[in-house]
Amino acid sequence: MRVQSLSLVAASAALIAPTTFPDAPHPLRADLPARLLADGRSQDVLGRANRSGIRIGPVPDRTAGPPVPPSRVGPDPGAAARPKGDGRGTPVRAADLLAEVRDCTPVSRGSYRKDSGAPADIPVCGKRDAVYWKADLDVDCDGVPGDRCNSRSDPHFSPATAFTRSDGSPLDAERLPYVVVPEPSDIWDHRADDVRGGSLAALVHGDRVRYAVVGDVGPRDLIGEASYAAAKALGVPADPHGGGAASDVTYIVFKGSEVEPIEDREAAEKEGERLVREFMAHD
Repeated sequence: MRVQSLSLVAASAALIAPTTFPDAPHPLRADLPARLLADGRSQDVLGRANRSGIRIGPVPDRTAGPPVPPSRVGPDPGAAARPKGDGRGTPVRAADLLAEVRDCTPVSRGSYRKDSGAPADIPVCGKRDAVYWKADLDVDCDGVPGDRCNSRSDPHFSPATAFTRSDGSPLDAERLPYVVVPEPSDIWDHRADDVRGGSLAALVHGDRVRYAVVGDVGPRDLIGEASYAAAKALGVPADPHGGGAASDVTYIVFKGSEVEPIEDREAAEKEGERLVREFMAHD
């Protein structure tokens, strides 16, 4: 996870935006571990350097040949996560889902940066059933160490995640698609919109729609981050050091949703299909 000074911090500022988002906000939920909520500051969490401070976007692999069209690269590892559409066997197209979130009614009181030093021009938008934003994708490799995500591959690696699996252990960024929400602040408090650890998210990039859960918390003024597995499912470079996507990733998080247990990827995909269909039918 990228950080500025301390990661996994939870502030207690509440969201107040009745003029731009007519629905009353949901009550705040203490969805962060208790040790992270004491006095509005993180406890026993190591501060790490902010990788986004030096990040300049995806680093091209100069040893590789020209990109291969997705139709020629063999089986799609995220095919099972694709929405099944309207119940008649027609997949939901990314373009159709994006059309539902083309307009923005801000629920955040300000805007976020996609990287340290970048303009603060990314608001969190809202509809009745979801919040959403369009940003880049920085690769979060935190959690259970593995072959791809470890202290050797990622100089800012942390074995902890803000939210944990059902047995209390950290999430596995290599295997579980998850998204990162900013820590609560006076810009936006995700809890006020009934977003918590395990909330279901749809990610859209290019012509792909994939599903993830809310699994980690990042810096209070940055947005646009997801796990190694999420990046891989979207077909973008999953290297935690310089990978990801520089832009055009849409994050849609469904209010009041929850995948339980949080690590059940199959359940997330099934619930995601249902929520996307309902979202497109209602809005």
